[in-house]
Amino acid sequence: MSNKTLKVPKKLHTVTLWVHPEGRVIGSLYLRKQSPDHAGTEQPLEVLNQCESFLVFKIQDPDELRFYNIKSVIRVEYIDDTSEIVSDIAPMECHLYMMDGSFIEGKVFESLPPDQARLLDYLNRREENFIKIHMQEGLIYLINKSYINHVHIAGIKEDTTDSD
Repeated sequence: MSNKTLKVPKKLHTVTLWVHPEGRVIGSLYLRKQSPDHAGTEQPLEVLNQCESFLVFKIQDPDELRFYNIKSVIRVEYIDDTSEIVSDIAPMECHLYMMDGSFIEGKVFESLPPDQARLLDYLNRREENFIKIHMQEGLIYLINKSYINHVHIAGIKEDTTDSD
């Protein structure tokens, strides 16, 4: 019996990891050629939101394989050339203030059930540790929710009127 029959076909997808405390690491994630959840290739967000404790990551320089603790990954950045944004989904613009003091401004394009269509509902999904933020020109950030200090909804101002 060959071990090849037990292998799941995968391909490398170049990304940048931001890892605590190491910092920026450039390499590739292994994505299944066929996602178990939908038609097409597995997406980086699916890999990050799996239950496994460690992420398999291929470094190019030096050429090595690393296993990162998923809880130490602050964010993942990559260019999305598939343009998967559906035009009928209204973007939720948001500002994320991270625990390291950084500020991220982007949009969430997520198809949510009508009774749970708020940004807060998306952030509070228990089964997902990472959220997907669309930046400019196809840049995607996958943010570890445990490193978010707070989120401000863009365009919403505080009510500063007196309520006497």
